[in-house]
Amino acid sequence: MLLAASATAQTTHRLSVDPAQPGPEIQPTMWGVFFEDINFAADGGLYAELVKNRSFEFLWPMMGWTEIREGEGKGKWLVINRGDLAARNPRFLRLTADAPTGAYGIQNEGFRGMGVKKGETYRFSVLARKFGVADVKMRVELVDSLDRPLGNTIVEGFTADWKPFTASFTCEITEAKARLNVWLEGEGALDLDMISLFPEHTWKNRPNGLRADLVGMLEALHPGFIRFPGGCIVEGRELANRYQWKKTVGPVDERELIINRWNTEFAHRSTPDYFQSFGLGFYEYFQLAEDLGAEPLPILSCGMACQFNTGEVVPIDQLDPYIQDALDLIEFANGPADQGWGKLRAEMGHPAPFHLKMLGVGNEQWGEQYVERYKVFAGILREKHPEIRLVTGSGPFNRGEWFDYLWGEMRKEKADLVDEHYYAPPEWFLRNAARYDDYDRNGPKVFAGEYAAHGPQGDDPSSRNTWLSALTEAAFMTGLERNADVVQMASYAPLFAHVEAWQWRPDLIWFDNLNVVGTPNYYVQKLFSTNKGDRVAPMLENGAAVSGQDSLYAGAVMDRAKGELIFKVVNTSSQAMPVEISLKSGRFTGKSAVLQTLASDDLTLYNSIENPLAIYPEKSELRVDGNRIPMQAPPRSLSVIRVKTGK
Repeated sequence: MLLAASATAQTTHRLSVDPAQPGPEIQPTMWGVFFEDINFAADGGLYAELVKNRSFEFLWPMMGWTEIREGEGKGKWLVINRGDLAARNPRFLRLTADAPTGAYGIQNEGFRGMGVKKGETYRFSVLARKFGVADVKMRVELVDSLDRPLGNTIVEGFTADWKPFTASFTCEITEAKARLNVWLEGEGALDLDMISLFPEHTWKNRPNGLRADLVGMLEALHPGFIRFPGGCIVEGRELANRYQWKKTVGPVDERELIINRWNTEFAHRSTPDYFQSFGLGFYEYFQLAEDLGAEPLPILSCGMACQFNTGEVVPIDQLDPYIQDALDLIEFANGPADQGWGKLRAEMGHPAPFHLKMLGVGNEQWGEQYVERYKVFAGILREKHPEIRLVTGSGPFNRGEWFDYLWGEMRKEKADLVDEHYYAPPEWFLRNAARYDDYDRNGPKVFAGEYAAHGPQGDDPSSRNTWLSALTEAAFMTGLERNADVVQMASYAPLFAHVEAWQWRPDLIWFDNLNVVGTPNYYVQKLFSTNKGDRVAPMLENGAAVSGQDSLYAGAVMDRAKGELIFKVVNTSSQAMPVEISLKSGRFTGKSAVLQTLASDDLTLYNSIENPLAIYPEKSELRVDGNRIPMQAPPRSLSVIRVKTGK
C-alpha cells in the first residue's frame, strides 16, 4: 500500500543543498560486498574449477563420477584411503584398465554440468602414478549432453612416483552441460588424485583462478571492502564444521575439504553434493580484495557454532586456539615475508603485506556467551594489535531483546563497529529510512553487514529480486548515506547464486554455467557505490531531511576531488514528481548535469538469464538553470544526478 499510493499533490518539491555547510565524511568503505559460499557461490561459481569432487573426498567418494566404457574396453576402480599418511587429502582413485582395444574410464558431471565456450582453451591437470606394471595412456575429452566430443588431449609418461601432469586443448562448441571423460587406453592401473579442469581465461588469467565474468561484476561495483568468508559459514552447524582459515591456505592439494553447512540446511532445497574444496581460500580472498582496491574484512569464529543449529560453544578456558587463529591471521596478512605466517604468504606468491585493517569476531551470535567471548578476544587483540579495528555483532535481528542487550554491552566495550542485519519486507525499508537519524553520534559505528528486502517470489529463481525490493532498498540507502558519521560500511547479502543450485533468495547476482545477471538490486548498489562521494552535503526540504515525505527520499554528497555534487532522488509513488534542486551557496559550473535513472512502473519486474536487462540504468542529461536543477522524478524510480561545481 505504501508504494501503491500516488503523490498527494503535484506541487514541486524544492530541495536545497548548502555545500558551504558540509556534513560528515563518507568512508571509502561505505559500500562493499559480502561473500559467503552459499548458492554454489565458490565451488561451482566464483572458483572456476569445472570438476566436482576432484579429489574423491566427498562423503560418497564417487559422487559426481560415473564409470564409462568405449568399445571392448573393460576395467575397474577402487577408492583408497591413506589415512594419516595424507590426513588432509587421504583418498585417491586406482583406475585399472583392461583395454588393448577400446577404452575404460570415468566421467565427471561438473557442477550442474560444465559451462564451456567455443574457442576457449581448457587446462586439464592431475596427480598420477603408475601402479605396478602399466602400459596405458590417458585420453581426456569434453563431451556435450549427448556425448558428442567437444575437444580432447592425450596425457602420458606416467612413472611409479606421484607427479603432476597437465595438458591443454581448445573447445570446439559452446555447451552449458558438458561433461569430462578421463579414458585409459591399454592395460594396467593408474592412481589418480586432484583431477581438475579450468578455463585458461580466468580473472587476470591466473592459472586455476576465478571465473572472470563473475569477478567482473564485482569490479564494476568499485567495492570499498569485501567481507569473507561469511556469514553462517564462519560458525558451522557445529564447531567441527566451522570455517578454519589455516586449512584454506598453502598448496591446494593439501587443503582439507569439508561439507558445506548449506548442504542440508533447508529441506526444501537440500543440496547433498555441496562441499567446500577451499580452492578459493583466504589467500585468494585477500588477493581478490587487493585486485578490486577493496579493504579485506575477514570474519573468524569466536568459539560458538550456529545458535540456530547446535549452539555448541567452546569452554571459555579453551578459547586460546581461536584467539591464536586471529593473531596468526593478522601475521599472515601483514607480517614480514621472512618469518611465521607471513613467510607462507610470500611462498604463495605475495611477499608484500595485504594491509589488513579490520577483523570480525563471530558472525550472528547473541547472548551472554558471545559477550563473554568477545571481551576475551578484544582484550588480547587490542593489546597486541591496536591498529586493527574489530567488528562485533548485534545478533540476527534488527530489533528486540537480543539486539538491545548486545548494543548495550558493545557500547560499554567501546566497540569499533557493530554489525546489524536486516532481512525484512520491502515496506520495512521505507519505514526505516530514517533509522540512523537519531543514533548516538559518539557510540560504536554501524556496519550494515547483511540486508535485503524480501518480497513476493515466483518459480523463476531470480523472481524475488523484483524492482519493488530494489526500489525500497534504494530509499533505505539514502538514510545510510545521510548518516555516514554513524554508518561506515554496508553490504547487500547474499552476493551470488547459481540458478540451478541455490538455497536462499533473493541474491545480488545470479548466474548459470555460462552467463551472469545483475539484478535490479545490483544496479541500485552500483549506482550508489560508483557515485559515493567523500562527504555528505545535507539536503533539506522545509528544513528537514528528505525521508519519505510524499513518497520522496533523497540525499546529496560531494566528490571534492572531481569538483562535483551528486544527488540521489528516490520516488516510490506511482506518479511522476516535480523536483527542483537548488544551491544555497556556491554554484553549478555547467549548463547540464549527467542523469542516470533506474525506473519501472512494474514493481514485479526482475532480471533473469533469459531477460538480463529488463531493468537497467538509462543515461541522459538534465538542464541546469543557474543554481537550480529542475526535473521530473519518474514514478517508482531512482535518479542519480552528477553536476560540476568546481573544486
